[in-house]
Amino acid sequence: MILLTRKAEFSAAHYYWNDAWSAAENERVFGKCANRNGHGHNYTLEVTVAGEVNPQTGFVVDLKQLKDVMHSEVVDVYDHRHLNLEIPEFRDRVPTVENIAVSAWERLDGKIPGARLERVRVYETPDLYADCLGPERAR
Repeated sequence: MILLTRKAEFSAAHYYWNDAWSAAENERVFGKCANRNGHGHNYTLEVTVAGEVNPQTGFVVDLKQLKDVMHSEVVDVYDHRHLNLEIPEFRDRVPTVENIAVSAWERLDGKIPGARLERVRVYETPDLYADCLGPERAR
């Protein structure tokens, strides 16, 4: 079994807000990140797949296909967007780095030919990231 990881980058804006709370509660919990005008990050997406090495190609997965799926499902969708306002899954989900990782997993799962999605890691800053290992490993 081999784990293979590919990286991609995207830039996006967001803010933290829970519609079930008052403005005062949102500001207390989320601080300056509750500013409804939002702020931006340069995110790094890492996608790790697992599989066996194909003895004919030496690959676990076709790298071009992996890159294409990462871009079509996540990077091209999130890049230069305001996550809260433009991305459907964040209309009712606070776009924290944790939730961005979960959403990226949901967008990628089952769409990478020839390999199993093992991990999605999203860096919000160089020293802050979240890993999603999928629903099967959440138990």
